[in-house]
Amino acid sequence: MMNFAIQVVQVALVIGAFAQSQYSRYILAPSSRTLLPASVYQTGGDVENAESLLGQSPASSASFKGNNSYITLDFGKNIGATVSFNVDALEGEDEAIGFTFTESSEWISAEYCDSTQDAGIDLPLWFNLTGPGFYQADKYHQRGGFRYLTLVHNSTGSVSVSNLTAYWITSPEMEDPTSYTGYFHSDSEKLNRVWYAGAYTNQLCSIDPTTGNSLGLPTSGWEYDYQISNGTSVLVDGAKRDRLIWPGDIAISGPSLFVSTNSLVPIRNGIDALIRDQQSDGRLPYAGEPFNEFVGNMSGVPDIFLWSFTYHLHTLNDIYDYYLFTGDLEYLESVWDQFKLGMNYPLQFIDSSGLANVTSSSDWLRSGMGGHNIEANSILYHTLQNALKLAAVVNDTSNVANWTTSAAGIPPAANAILWDDSASLFKDNDTQQVLHPQDGNAWAIIAGVVNGSRAEAISDALANRWVRPYGAPALEAGDTVSPFVSGFELQAHYMVGRGDRAVDLMEFMWADFMLDDPRMTNSSFIEGYSTNGSLHYAPYPSDPRVSHAHGWATGPTSTLSFLGAGIRLTSAGGLTWKLAPALGGLQNIEAGYEAPLGKFAVAWHNSSCGITGSFETPESTTGILEIPIAAGSKTLTLAGPEGAMTIDVTGLSTATVEDVAGGKYSVSIS
Repeated sequence: MMNFAIQVVQVALVIGAFAQSQYSRYILAPSSRTLLPASVYQTGGDVENAESLLGQSPASSASFKGNNSYITLDFGKNIGATVSFNVDALEGEDEAIGFTFTESSEWISAEYCDSTQDAGIDLPLWFNLTGPGFYQADKYHQRGGFRYLTLVHNSTGSVSVSNLTAYWITSPEMEDPTSYTGYFHSDSEKLNRVWYAGAYTNQLCSIDPTTGNSLGLPTSGWEYDYQISNGTSVLVDGAKRDRLIWPGDIAISGPSLFVSTNSLVPIRNGIDALIRDQQSDGRLPYAGEPFNEFVGNMSGVPDIFLWSFTYHLHTLNDIYDYYLFTGDLEYLESVWDQFKLGMNYPLQFIDSSGLANVTSSSDWLRSGMGGHNIEANSILYHTLQNALKLAAVVNDTSNVANWTTSAAGIPPAANAILWDDSASLFKDNDTQQVLHPQDGNAWAIIAGVVNGSRAEAISDALANRWVRPYGAPALEAGDTVSPFVSGFELQAHYMVGRGDRAVDLMEFMWADFMLDDPRMTNSSFIEGYSTNGSLHYAPYPSDPRVSHAHGWATGPTSTLSFLGAGIRLTSAGGLTWKLAPALGGLQNIEAGYEAPLGKFAVAWHNSSCGITGSFETPESTTGILEIPIAAGSKTLTLAGPEGAMTIDVTGLSTATVEDVAGGKYSVSIS
């Protein structure tokens, strides 16, 4: 077995240059980390020359006189940064300049910031001015996510300020934040923007590990000062908060990072931090430190270890994904004993029904988790399948029989016990007769717990529940739209052959609402909101707490690459692959990304005969090609390095070509 990690060559030369030159207008990451505001949003009180803070008049200053004078600046997109500025002149005693930050225009204020805590609001970041000179926030007082920055003066004197800049501090592992190794483009401008906004969101959520959230800090003097992992960068759930490692979030944000920047260091550092906290019985933490410490202190039980059945499994699947994306056999072998321990722990909950009886209520903040739960059991089935693949890689058969038997019992039991024919959906569990969850039904399709007509019926039923113009409801969390769970629903629609539904949902939910609503950042994706369109996320008591740059909301980025463009790795590093485009009503898709063995690139066109176009895969690889065929078509021609081959496709809806050697090919149908 080759260790692809040793051979990882960042061959982003052709594909990266192509992506930047052709589609650079979509990349939201800055080419320079020193940022200037884009515009003045509003002013209040006695201020002059506010526009000078845009950098257009570097020799002049903005002046603030007297109490309650302020300037609100708009950076035009969500950023994570430290602020700095020059004081050119000041008059009076005890002069100070404060800064308030907010991601959403809904929380702009000269008195407070949006919130990093469960309750309350964060107070301004104050600079006490001792005289003219340069002032700068340290990295622990960066603001992890903001689009709007308000400078406020609240004393009786006057201050003149110039040279205001924000230093973009996220994605510290990237020398050039715009150096994307993946790309996506289609005839839907909405989807193009969504793909790149997802990529940018995950860059905002890749942070210096020493600047994690300490939790429980007062709203005055907030700071990011907890070391949550080793290394240069780590992938966290949100740019503003929680700035903690959550394995469920990585299940979405990790694959989306892979297809866009291929910057996987933040993923590995996050996984390593979770594994370090694994208990001797195999339990993996619900979230990275200091979450358990904080919950323990709040509950009066400092040695508490909060465990989640589903997030435990997400950590194991994150390991699988990391190995798939990197081919790093050495790393897999180094964590294999811990992986096995973790895989075996939840199997003790499988009872005579064939399903796991879940006793942990912790999940993605949905309610009612427990019992013979369809989401938990579907994820368990999916994880067991991944575990069996990894066991074959490391040639360890010690658990294969147990894992195989445990997995085999889940689909028939779930279909017999939890299927509700009257709703064409699975019930949440066998004690809940009313709730039909979004998460469990999407996961049942993804995991293969259900297929055929039942899977198609689930797709129909989920789509019939959509609340336009806002999105797909997650009824298991109340009146909530969860971009996290909806990311899994996107995959489910593609997997039952309804790519058109996935395209529709991405266009109206992610583009029209999550990007273009004026309360959003127009650049990054929100954590959650209400089915009535209000920026209220039911699990939180404080609306300003909601994160507007949350990695778990970036499902469209990987879904469009893996399932829309149809570029899927089927073994580690891309040694084997499957190309199966599903345009979902789009006319054109161009996409590509980097894997350790080289670049994968496709250009598909929806012709009257079916999907035609071209593709390129690394020469040392092999794969399967699945091409949709239109009724009446007779011949598919595949032209590649060894010449052209023709295939009779008469009467077929899909043409499958196996054992395709890596290289450059064209596909035509007549």
